Amino acid sequence: MSDHIYKKIELVGTSQTSIEEAVKNAVAKAAESVRNIRWVEILETRCHVENQNIMYWQVAVKIGFTLDEN
Repeated sequence: MSDHIYKKIELVGTSQTSIEEAVKNAVAKAAESVRNIRWVEILETRCHVENQNIMYWQVAVKIGFTLDEN
């Protein structure tokens, strides 16, 4: 097994449906331009409230990926 070097980026995913969907949305968006995604760390969870109703979820995540080997 070779050694790996990892990099992390921080994103905030949102969803009107659920926390899990907000995380999936962040990963899907990252996957459009980032290769070799290996893990997700959930940092914060919050929601936007209007008139005592949750309108959408926000989840701050760090997405870890391996760098390309030369």
